[in-house]
Amino acid sequence: MVTLDDIRRPIADRIEEFENFVRSSFGEKEGTLLADMVEYILSSRGKGLRPTLTMLSAAATSATGSFGKRTMLAAMLIEMIHTASLVHDDVIDESNLRRGQASVNARWQSRNAVIVGDYILARNMDIGLRSGQYDLLTHIIGNMAVLCEGEILQSDHAGKLDISKEDYFDIIYKKTASLFASCASAGAMSVGAPRRTIESMHRFGEKLGMAFQIVDDILDYTPDNNTGKPAANDLQERKITLPLLEVLERVTPKLKSQILSAVERAATDSDAVEFVREQVVKYDGVAAARATLQRFLQRALSELSDLEDTPYRQAMIDLCTFVAERDR
Repeated sequence: MVTLDDIRRPIADRIEEFENFVRSSFGEKEGTLLADMVEYILSSRGKGLRPTLTMLSAAATSATGSFGKRTMLAAMLIEMIHTASLVHDDVIDESNLRRGQASVNARWQSRNAVIVGDYILARNMDIGLRSGQYDLLTHIIGNMAVLCEGEILQSDHAGKLDISKEDYFDIIYKKTASLFASCASAGAMSVGAPRRTIESMHRFGEKLGMAFQIVDDILDYTPDNNTGKPAANDLQERKITLPLLEVLERVTPKLKSQILSAVERAATDSDAVEFVREQVVKYDGVAAARATLQRFLQRALSELSDLEDTPYRQAMIDLCTFVAERDR
């Protein structure tokens, strides 16, 4: 099984440098509430896939196989947009857990969580502007609006229970894949790669991100998942994702109506949750979703074919395997 350590090995000597760069950029005066909150957020950021992807893309597309502070800046700008979005997501979803730990809103209340998420975004923008790297900043910051649009779309469809596959793919592109696309393309941009290569890296990141989110949605139907969030969390928030969409397409109108009625009750009715999960298992919703994520990963891998065969390119191939196999 491919591990994150395997993927990071070609850039292992740069990971600590990146972490130091983030902490020096977001360090606050000790002993204040803001400092405590920011430190808690920074220390529980998770896997760091997005900065890893940015740095690997930079190294894989660089003429010299190396990268500098421009790449570090790009990786940090994207990582902190993602980090702030998770803080806000937990407030919106009223989630008390994030990666098995108390969420920021659970620990410091939703009001403070919203403010610290806004602070991170504002500080991030300030750092980007002061750097003078306006091409990178313009390339990356536009994703903030896309992320918000995806959240609104998802909320709207959760309220109406009327989502289609087309709607679903639009939402996961905006909420997840667009940021992965920015990671890979900004990495290439940061080292002066040709436009054609930047565009190819954008497509790679997009397809990888689509697969990543589909795996997340599959794990929501897995009772023993290691995500740090309760199983069936999406169901309880009335979110209809790909495993269930696959089932809704192949059952009778009567059963479809019964399933949607159960989804409507899922927030407060554990029997309704179990009924939906039973239908997803019975009608192979997870298997169908896995087939779709494999197609996205194959399309991602095809974008790497023109890159020179280096440890960085291999790490990006391994990243696709990691996404397919992950359980958290």
